[in-house]
Amino acid sequence: MTDIENRKETDKALDADPASLCIVRYPDPRLSQICMPLEKVDDSVRAVIDRMFELMFGFRGVGLAAPQVGLLVRMFVASPTFDPGDRRVYVNPEIIASDGMQDGDEGCLSFPNISCRVKRKRVVTIRATGRDGKAFEETGEDLAARIFQHESDHLDGRLLIDRMGTVAKLANRRALKELEEAFAAR
Repeated sequence: MTDIENRKETDKALDADPASLCIVRYPDPRLSQICMPLEKVDDSVRAVIDRMFELMFGFRGVGLAAPQVGLLVRMFVASPTFDPGDRRVYVNPEIIASDGMQDGDEGCLSFPNISCRVKRKRVVTIRATGRDGKAFEETGEDLAARIFQHESDHLDGRLLIDRMGTVAKLANRRALKELEEAFAAR
């Protein structure tokens, strides 16, 4: 798809009923697309944000990127504490600094029942626009830093499977095959 086709599809999707959004699972090709920046945060975007939080909390996640609900825009939501009062929104996020390393288990709502060890930066500073349309910077450590990086990967079309080593791919091969078969059967 061209950038213009992506923009038209995204604009159309943002105007659709947010209640129709659902979690997109691997190997849906939308998950591998590079997302387009959002031009503004308006009521239609805020409605999508609300639905993304609903889905994220409903599936017990701590982060959810727009392509995971089929929208090819640069936006994700997060709650590192998994507290509904801790709702964070990142529109057009950009990682501007990072430091240190951490190695930990990571899962993904688009890869249910699959996890693997992933090396990430331990401290990450991100610049983004919030739900209110105002720019901000935030520094996260440990889990928050991991969420920033994982969700930013989604916006660049990088998936958990791209971060898996050979052993992790072998350990998860049955679950991956089931996801592939379920997608093919749709």
